[in-house]
Amino acid sequence: MSLSGHVAFVTGASQGIGRGCAIRLAKEGATVAVAARNQEKLNELVQEITAAGDQAAAFPLDVADEEQIKSTLKAVIGQLGKIDILVNNAGITRDQLVMRMKRADWDAVLQTNLTSAYLCIQQAISSMLKQRWGRIINVSSVFGQIGQAGQANYAASKAGLIGLTMAIAREVGSRNITCNAVAPGFIETAMTEVLGDEFKQNAVKQIPLGRVGTTEDIAGAVAFLASDDAAYITGHVLSVNGGMLMG
Repeated sequence: MSLSGHVAFVTGASQGIGRGCAIRLAKEGATVAVAARNQEKLNELVQEITAAGDQAAAFPLDVADEEQIKSTLKAVIGQLGKIDILVNNAGITRDQLVMRMKRADWDAVLQTNLTSAYLCIQQAISSMLKQRWGRIINVSSVFGQIGQAGQANYAASKAGLIGLTMAIAREVGSRNITCNAVAPGFIETAMTEVLGDEFKQNAVKQIPLGRVGTTEDIAGAVAFLASDDAAYITGHVLSVNGGMLMG
C-alpha cells in the first residue's frame, strides 16, 4: 500500500483523527503537509514524523478563513511541488437543541466542516488534474448518516460532506481522481473526551464490537482509500463504526 512519491495534505492535523491520518500516511511513504490552527502542535507532529524517518511539513491554517485556504494550498504546492492526496478532516462542534441554536453556531460549524472541504478541493484539484491522479477523502461521521439530537449543525455538515463526495466523484472520475468519504463512529479523541461517562457507556452498548474506535482505525481506512488498492472505489462512504450502523 505504498504512497511513496505522493504528497498528502491533511486538515485538522494537530490532534485526533487528523493527527492519526498524518502519521499513517507518512508511514506509508507520503510526504505529508499537516495543517491546523495550533502551530505548536503541528511542529510537535512534524518532529514525531521526521524522527520516525518519514517526511512532513507544517502549515498553520484556519480553515474557516477562505483566503488562508487559498494562500496555504498555494504554499504547499510551491514548497512540495503538488498535492495529490487531500484529506478534509477539520471539524468542530457547537452542540445545542435546534430551538436554542444560535445562527452563529450553525454558520461556524457549516463553514469549518463543510465549506472548507469545498474550498480545499477547489484549490487542490488543478494539481491532481495536471498529473491525472488524485485521491480526495472527506471525513464525515456516522451522525451525518443517522442524525443526532442536539447536533443539527454538525449532522447537517457531515451529511453535506457525503453529498459533496458523490458530486465530486462524478465530476473528476474520468481524470483518474477518486473522491470518497470515511464515516467514523464513536472514536476516542479530544472531541469525545469531554462527553460524560454515562454517555460513553450507553454509546458502547450500541456498538456490536463492544468498544469505541481509535484514531488508528480511521487512519487505516484513509490510507487504504488513498492507495492504489482503492483505485476502483469512488463516491463511496466507508463506515468505520464497529457496527453501530450497518447497511
